[in-house]
Parts: sequence; structure tokens; C-alpha cells
Amino acid sequence: MLFNAPIFPLFFGVVYVLYRLSGHRAQNLLLLVASYFFYAWWDWRFLSLILLSTVVDYQCAKRMGGRAPPKRRWLWLSVAINLGILCTFKYLGWFVSEFQNVLAYWGMETSSVGLELLLPVGLSFYTFQSMAYTIDVYRGRLEPVDKPLDFALFVSFFPQLVAGPIERATRLLPQIQRPRTLQASQAAEGAWLVVWGFFKKLVVADNLAVIVAQVFEEGPNSGAHVLIGMYAFTWQIYCDFSGYTDIARGLSKLLGFELSINFRLPFFAKSPREIWRRWHISLSQWLRDYLYIPLGGSKKGRIRNAFNLFLTMVLGGLWHGANWTFMAWGALHGAALAIQRMLPSRKQSLRGIAAVLAMIGTFHLMAYGFLIFRAETLGHANALSSRIFTDFVSRPSDVYPFIQLLALISLPLALEIAQYRRGDDLDLVLRWPRPIQAICIMGCVLSIVILGSTYGQEFIYFQF
Repeated sequence: MLFNAPIFPLFFGVVYVLYRLSGHRAQNLLLLVASYFFYAWWDWRFLSLILLSTVVDYQCAKRMGGRAPPKRRWLWLSVAINLGILCTFKYLGWFVSEFQNVLAYWGMETSSVGLELLLPVGLSFYTFQSMAYTIDVYRGRLEPVDKPLDFALFVSFFPQLVAGPIERATRLLPQIQRPRTLQASQAAEGAWLVVWGFFKKLVVADNLAVIVAQVFEEGPNSGAHVLIGMYAFTWQIYCDFSGYTDIARGLSKLLGFELSINFRLPFFAKSPREIWRRWHISLSQWLRDYLYIPLGGSKKGRIRNAFNLFLTMVLGGLWHGANWTFMAWGALHGAALAIQRMLPSRKQSLRGIAAVLAMIGTFHLMAYGFLIFRAETLGHANALSSRIFTDFVSRPSDVYPFIQLLALISLPLALEIAQYRRGDDLDLVLRWPRPIQAICIMGCVLSIVILGSTYGQEFIYFQF
């Protein structure tokens, strides 16, 4: 089920009314049933994968929490099953296809074997979340959950089930286990986040998708048109993904839960390292704690540290899907992080013009990375890049999409500038007087009704 599907308001309204009328344990059972229904609306068959991950990780953690030796055996069972599910549905068909291409390159004919598996929505998110739980139990950072229902809800909590944020058990499980009380301030914050998230998705991201399709699917008119498309997709994927996160956080607040912040004004990053402290924070922290640090982190010299950074980001790119473009995107960020780590560190933060120039440069690193990310193939990415540098002319047909781009991003950009100037205050709107807040909410709702896309497009990160 999509947040922007016509059925969703009815679904959430029924769940919310029943939720407010129930006690703590009944609330958890209701949310679990609602979460499974929410996921089954897309394809009920893939509920079996969520149930498999839930049962395996619950049992493995229980064994590691007891006296049954050796604990490592149960950890590897959990990791093997979760990664086995992920690799089978996400990478097996691609690997077979690429292997056939390699054999054909060397003149070895093979029978064509098509292995196209439907990718379960949200698979990468809930497998990483569930697997992190067993790793934390193994490391002694967390006690195993006693109640299976609580753990099942942790894995499948519907607001963040299909596109995150990837929650840690140490943060979300205690909220599930203890009774929740909804404060008026929490409800106000939730309402604003839901409305603002829908505005970013339906008004900004879905309308930018038209500009993006003209460049990446229909073909650009010029190098300038490619640049417009690159900027448009950078803002589209940001507003689409952060819009989903805002809606997820808002719905959770209405239910008395607090989810992690997944985006912190990423376009104001001043360096490659700072990008990943601001963009998809839950994934970058997961990669840091469960991949980068186990590889050795920064404790084995600068060369090994640079390699660890590069490998972590390449695998982070591969997490997004079976395509060389995702790996190239990860390699670009990995190389940028490695180069920054090899350079002498600054003792003082950049200010003034230097800070602005650093933001512009970092933004263009992100934007060019997203050009590679959005391209169909590496050859397609290379062709688009070449147009920027060899055919950079502005044609009359480029004027309208450029004006449309500026108009669509003007409001989110203005708000984020204000938030950045107030010390990354993401709750700035909620600090304004209530009448001003009401005007903002009504303005967003009116914009959604008038300008919002009516196509019901999926959120971009549903495919990952």
C-alpha cells in the first residue's frame, strides 16, 4: 500500500481510532496486524519473507542470549538467511545475466537463462533492520526480546517498513515494549510532518519527475538540458525520499513513536564526509557500524582506511540494487571520502565565502553522482556526461523546464535556508506562532490539491 494511495487515509483512520481505544498490548497486536495488512496489500505472498526473517532472528537472538554455545553459530545463521533472501531476490538474476555476458564475450555460447524475480518491496530495509538486531545481541549491546509479538512489530512497523529509516532495536524496541502516551505537541509535530512530506512528494518530487523523464528517458535537447535534468533528479530523489521519511515520522508521532531523523539538510554539506552525516543517515550509520568498523575502520593506517571507505561505499551502492550504475555511484562517493581522509584534516570549520564554495562543490558532487545513479547503464551515464561538456548550449526549449525547476524547489529551498541559518533547526516551523503554523499547513494542503500529482507514483526508494 502506498502512502499516496486513495485507500491509505481510510486505512490509517480506522487503525488510529482503534489504536486510541485500546490498551498497550492490544495496541501492539493491532499495529502488527495493520502492518501485515499494509504490506500484504502490495503482494501477500511476500509476507512469508518478513515472517521468515522475524522467526529466524528472534530464535537466533534467544539462543545467543542463553547459555547455548557457540553464539557465533547463531549469528552466522541469522546473517546467512537474511543475506541469502536479499541476494536471491535482488542479485541472483543480475549475476546470472552478467555471467552469461562474460562467457559470450569470450566466445562461449550458453543457452539463455532468464531469471527475473519480483523484488519484494522494502526488502533491503527490513532485512538490514532485523539483522542489526541479532548482531547487537551477539555483541552484548542488547538483551534478546522476550515477547515474539514485540519483535515482530519491530521488524514490520508499517510507517517505516518499506523505505526506512532503518531503526536500531535499541531505539525502537523500548518504545514498543512500554506504554505510549500521545502528547498534544507530538500530535502537532506529526500533523505538520505528514502534510510537509506529502507536499514534497506530490507537489515537488512528482512534478520534477516530468523534467527528469525528458532527459533520462526521452533524451536531452542539449548539454544544458542534461544539467537541468541532473539538478531536477537531485531534488526529486531528495524530496521523494525525505518526503516519505517525514510522512513516516509524522504517522509514528501520531501513534506515540519517535523515529530517527534520516535527513538533515544534506544540500548544505561542505565535504564528502559531511554528506553522509546529512543524507540517508540511518543507512550511513548502519554501514559504519556493521561494515566499515568491522573492516578495520580508521585503525589500520591511512591506506587501509581509504580502502575501507571505498569498499563500504561500493557495497552501499550495491545495496540500492543490481546495476553497475549504483556501484559506480558508490565508488564515486567512496573515492571522494578516501581522498578527503588522505588529505590533512582542518582544525577549523569553513566560514563565509569558503563555506559557500564548499557547499556548491559538494552539492555538484552529489548531483553528478545522482546523474550516474539515475542513468540506465554506465554507457548512458557517459553519454549524458559527454553532452554537458561537448554540447553545452542553451536552446529555447530549455527555458521552460529550467523555470519549472526553480519554481518547484523554491519553497523547500527557502525553508531549508532558514533552518540552516538557525543552526540546522529542523523544527523551525513548529516554533512559529500557531496561526502561522496553521497558514503553512493550509497552504501546503491547498498546493497539494491544486498542484499535486494525480498519478499515484511510487516512492523512488520502494524499488530498493
